[in-house]
Amino acid sequence: MPVVHIGDHPVPCRGILFDKDGTLLDFMELWGGWAETLTKLLEGHLAVLGAKLPVSATGLMGLHYDKAGRAAGYDRTGPLAMGTEEEVTAILAWQLYNAGVPWNEAVVQVRQFSASAMVEVEKRKSAHPMPGLGGFLDSCRIAGIRLGVVTSDTTPEALKHLEWLGILEYFDSVVGRDRVMKGKPDPEMAYLAMRELGITPEECVVIGDSNADMAMGVRAGAALRLGIAPDGDGASYLLDADKIITDYTELKATP
Repeated sequence: MPVVHIGDHPVPCRGILFDKDGTLLDFMELWGGWAETLTKLLEGHLAVLGAKLPVSATGLMGLHYDKAGRAAGYDRTGPLAMGTEEEVTAILAWQLYNAGVPWNEAVVQVRQFSASAMVEVEKRKSAHPMPGLGGFLDSCRIAGIRLGVVTSDTTPEALKHLEWLGILEYFDSVVGRDRVMKGKPDPEMAYLAMRELGITPEECVVIGDSNADMAMGVRAGAALRLGIAPDGDGASYLLDADKIITDYTELKATP
C-alpha cells in the first residue's frame, strides 16, 4: 500500500480527502475581499435604515481586521470558516430582520449583497494554492494515491476553484454540500467520496483546516485526521486532529 509520510511518521494510505478553502487554497486570498465587501454593504444598508450592527464586524462572521480596518484574517472556528453559504446568509439576514426588515426581504437583500461581492471574486480569480501543495499532489499521483475533495461549498463552485488553481485533474471525486443531505461534521460527504474513489475508511486520510473536517474524519472512521494550520496555533482549535502541519512541505507520498 502507498504511504504518506508526515515528517518521519509513515501512514499507509490509498486515498486522501481534502477540504478546499484554507486547505487546498489560501482562504483570505479568495474569500477575504468577498466577506469584507459583504459586511460593508450590510452596514451601509443598516445605516440607511437608521440602525447598526448589534455585534462587532469581527463578531458577525469571524473576519479579523488590522489597525487600518482592512480584513487581515479569520476565526478558524467561526461561521465564515465553517459555515455554508445558507448559514452565513441566515446570520446576515437576521441583522436586517432585527432592524425591522421582513425576513423574506432580508434574505433576498443579503443574497443580492453576496452576488455583488462575488463580482470581484470572479473577476480576480484569486485562488492561490497552499505552500508545497503542488509537490505533494505530484507525489500522490506517482504513489498511486487517489484524491478527493469534500467541501461545504457547492460542487460547481469547487470545480471552478480547482480549475482556477490548475489542479482539477488530480481529483477523482469532488463532493460539495449540494450532493449530500448532511454537511460536515456528518460523515456523509466522506462516505460518498470514499465510494467514488473505491477506498475504505481504514485506507483514507482526511486533511482539513477546521475541526469540522477532523470531526467528520472521526465519524467516518478515517485512518488519520491531519490538520493544516499555517498560523501554527492549530492545537487550540483542531481538537480532533491526529497530526497537525503548517504546510505541505512537511508531507510526501511514496509507493
